Amino acid sequence: MIDLTTFEQLQANVGTAFVVELVDTFGEEAPALLAELRSAQAAGDGERFRRAAHALKSNGNAFGALHFAAQARTLELGGMPPDTVPVEALAQEFERTLAALREHVRG
Repeated sequence: MIDLTTFEQLQANVGTAFVVELVDTFGEEAPALLAELRSAQAAGDGERFRRAAHALKSNGNAFGALHFAAQARTLELGGMPPDTVPVEALAQEFERTLAALREHVRG
């Protein structure tokens, strides 16, 4: 779920304490971005949808959360899906990803 090489490189570059803060911030901000995806999809606003997906993808890549980032990338590049299934799948992957990140920073 988490690419340990990427995650450990992040820790080496910025320090473990700061990575803990980054993970906490991700845990606070990603739900708002997921809500933005849902809202943009409901409104038919493709640009807002793309920006939210891009932000989620970038956050995932920074942590080495490759599966999460790949799902967000698919939404970013593929445009709004006709139903909510892909967005809800990303939301579920966020929960798994956040749990894994928290385990790595505390483990």
